Amino acid sequence: MSSIDRRSFLIRTGLAIGSAALSGALPAAPASAVSPASSFEDWRTLRAQFSLAPDVIHLAGFFLASHPKPVREAIERHRQGLDADPIGYWFGHETKQEAAVLQAAGSYLGCDPTEIALTDSTTMGLGLLYGGLRLLPGQEILTTTHDHYSTETSLRLRAERTGATVRRISLYQDIRSVSREALVDALMSNIHQSTRIVAVTWVHSSTGLKLPIAEFGQALRRLNESRDERERVLLCVDGVHALGVENFRVTDLQCDFLIAGTHKWMFGPRGTGLVWGRESAWPVANAIIPTFNTEAYDMWMNSIPPRPLPMSVYMTPGGFHSFEHRWALDAAFSLHQSIGKGRVTERIYQLNQQLKQGLARMPQILLHTPMSQELSAGIVCFEVDGRPPERVVDRLRQMKIVGSVTPYANRYVRLAPGVLNDPAEIDHVLGAMKNL
Repeated sequence: MSSIDRRSFLIRTGLAIGSAALSGALPAAPASAVSPASSFEDWRTLRAQFSLAPDVIHLAGFFLASHPKPVREAIERHRQGLDADPIGYWFGHETKQEAAVLQAAGSYLGCDPTEIALTDSTTMGLGLLYGGLRLLPGQEILTTTHDHYSTETSLRLRAERTGATVRRISLYQDIRSVSREALVDALMSNIHQSTRIVAVTWVHSSTGLKLPIAEFGQALRRLNESRDERERVLLCVDGVHALGVENFRVTDLQCDFLIAGTHKWMFGPRGTGLVWGRESAWPVANAIIPTFNTEAYDMWMNSIPPRPLPMSVYMTPGGFHSFEHRWALDAAFSLHQSIGKGRVTERIYQLNQQLKQGLARMPQILLHTPMSQELSAGIVCFEVDGRPPERVVDRLRQMKIVGSVTPYANRYVRLAPGVLNDPAEIDHVLGAMKNL
């Protein structure tokens, strides 16, 4: 087998092979996709990789990312190939480039690439997973009152279609007194014998609160020791506002599924995302969109004997996508790796602490995001002296500061400092808030 064929074979057949062996079967990432870590010791060098308007302070990058130079170049390379010879380029690159994306994602997440399904967004991933869960009669899905519309709607549609029971609970009453221990206690006290799925969001875009996902997983694992395999509680996490912010290995989270778009904090191409599932958890999933995986398709055509494939293969939706974007996703993972995951986290924490501490000193500001980084990540939510948040965001925009409004029943001003910002910009924002 050629290295490309072997890579495709190893990833797509799900043979019992570890990530290290799989990595050895793959060639190094193209030089255009990776920059040496030393080149990003100066954060301004990283900022220069983006075409963002230089006279604007961008504090809403969590919504939709600007493409950095390596991602733009990868997109353009694939676009030119598809425009020149659509069918030839697709057949020549689909298998190997999807394998490269899975390998890059597995390396970043610290997991086997065969545990990852590729999607187009967080919402698509949530709909695919929650829409196809295998539940026994009487089993329920437990979620919270703090989750995003996409989670709530995916679960509601599932309940309407199948009669599944979905129960919603509040994890806290007053965010000002919340603690990691109290959040774990609130969750575990609401686990019933019928609870099969727990669906939560790691970082709440409504308040900026970060849940203690690893502690949730540890508590559920202890509970599951006394449960039959078919009754084990599975922890499913919307991780979109943690991916590209928190420094973690997905296998250390103790969750069973992680769903995230990669076109926010990860700086991935717009229209990309993933679902990671623990190998032991994937059997609970049931695909609802046909895959176009080569081996699955060949088995359907009866050209090769049936063989077991990882469930992640079937959970990767088929059809024709914006391939130039999907195939450029490995460049985004490589960029983050070259910066250093720990450095990214440290920088985002530093800027968020600067913003929160400055806002907390202003009497006209009511901060809703916990001050502790144990309970927050990269999103800061607040009110300004009872003023409509839309008016505050509009006024900031007039001053060339880009924020957003939380799209929830309780609407707050929302700013999200990231690695493309610097302390001087945060000081400028704080000065603007004082004089608002």
